[in-house]
Amino acid sequence: MANFTIRVVLHDNATWDDYTRLASALAARNITDVITADNGARYKMPPAEYQCHGNLTAVDVRGIVESAAGTIGKPFGVLVTEGNTRAWSRLAPA
Repeated sequence: MANFTIRVVLHDNATWDDYTRLASALAARNITDVITADNGARYKMPPAEYQCHGNLTAVDVRGIVESAAGTIGKPFGVLVTEGNTRAWSRLAPA
């Protein structure tokens, strides 16, 4: 299974509420803003960063994210990165 890190930017003076609604729309599609360490500890990703894993391609994930972001009613940009290894520091526990 592939791991994806996703960045979504909402344009046109997006509010915190817009990003909250985006997070809900993504969560409904199994894309979350929580990352899990090897020891099972869970951490909150930085704002507007999301992750998912599965038998998908980066193009598949981009399409899923575009579908969710399209429900917010703001122009948006999406970046999807596939990688096997992640490293992070000082993220807040989830």
